[in-house]
Amino acid sequence: MPIIESIQVAAVSVPLDKVTSFSTRTVSERHYCIVKVRSKEGVEGIGFCYVGSAGGAIAKIAVEQLLAKKLIGQNSHRSEGLWMEMYDESILQGRAGSVMRAISILDIALWDLNARSAGLPLHQYLGSVVEDRVPAYASGGYYLEGKTPAKLGKEMESYVKQGFKAVKMKVGRLSPREEEERVRAARIAVGDDVLLTLDANNAWRDLPTALEYIRRFEDYNPYWIEEPFSPDAIDLHAALAQRTTINVATGEMEAGRWRFRELIEAGGAAILQSDAAVCGGITEWRRISAYADCKGVTVCPHWMHDLHAPLVAATPNARFVEFFLDDQVLNFRNLINKQLTFKNGDLILHKTPGLGFEFDEKAIQKYAGKSAWSKITK
Repeated sequence: MPIIESIQVAAVSVPLDKVTSFSTRTVSERHYCIVKVRSKEGVEGIGFCYVGSAGGAIAKIAVEQLLAKKLIGQNSHRSEGLWMEMYDESILQGRAGSVMRAISILDIALWDLNARSAGLPLHQYLGSVVEDRVPAYASGGYYLEGKTPAKLGKEMESYVKQGFKAVKMKVGRLSPREEEERVRAARIAVGDDVLLTLDANNAWRDLPTALEYIRRFEDYNPYWIEEPFSPDAIDLHAALAQRTTINVATGEMEAGRWRFRELIEAGGAAILQSDAAVCGGITEWRRISAYADCKGVTVCPHWMHDLHAPLVAATPNARFVEFFLDDQVLNFRNLINKQLTFKNGDLILHKTPGLGFEFDEKAIQKYAGKSAWSKITK
């Protein structure tokens, strides 16, 4: 029975090699909050989340001042009870945002600790559907200075040549005509048999503007349009879903099963992109996925393929893992010592206990300093 002895937490800021743009914002660095939860038996589980392009210390403070002391001395297998107690403790400050992300990283670390204690890879500990690999889509197509539609097409084509059967690109930053040129170039480059998905990153504020773009995109048969509106505009997501043949995908910023229930009941998502490092950890992610399954909604989790590959492997209604081939955008890869490999568009699952990797302590010191870790023992 693993008893939690200590928790360490750090906030880490990792700069991007190249300043990169989405539809509505430009990013130069990524902030992460990371934890290590250690049992009295000496087994250690790790957890992590992306906090944003600033403010990584907010989640760290939530771990230190609100949550960690609820876990010290507890049996880590009591994960449902511990989740509820963390949620109740932070109900005034949290329920979403950085505080829910702090709950998420601790919950992830508990599942990792428990799987390691049992000597099982996380997907097997969860009860796997598949044992060795999961389908992935290659995520890219960002806005970079000098990146023409032709260059975008070459990028998308390069993913297909490496075996990926689904790819994703960004849309929404430029005019409808310019965006159509980009989507056309991508479709020509990947061919008709590859799933082409589009990510608008909350680009549009009203339905007429969204439809001005969507009508142009429909000719190129994209599989989904992701985050067309603000995550709070559930009604607009549902209205768009009724007016287009393109699947609406969203949910990457949502937290808590109640919010996902509202989104699904409104008809605002045919593809649910719940992120376990955002929505409340693995515990809450599994609840959300089970509810989505009851409603016939597919889950394709957002971001953090190192975390989501084992979850997709253990979830019947999960289809794809989002995968980044390099660390230009998802530079969390710089903080861990082992990378997932891929073959023919599939991610190969780790066979070692837990998540299958550790933090790279030299990298942590490089980006956060030698005194990065704060330790809580009681």
